Amino acid sequence: MATTVLRVRLVSGDRMDITYDEPGISNQDELLDHIIATLAEGAGALRTKHGERLVVLYGRGVAAIEVAPRGAVT
Repeated sequence: MATTVLRVRLVSGDRMDITYDEPGISNQDELLDHIIATLAEGAGALRTKHGERLVVLYGRGVAAIEVAPRGAVT
């Protein structure tokens, strides 16, 4: 199961860090492709967590997502 932490910037300008995991995906690159494809759909929604809270993230409210770097920034 792949898990990632995303920093999401909403259309309103607010930001939040959320955790997303998908049991059927084991590779983080595939997980990111899945997240992007889901949020790009008109009715795309992801079930995520913010701390212990369940947060449903709808693609129409997302302005950008950031993923923690996986290596040194050059």
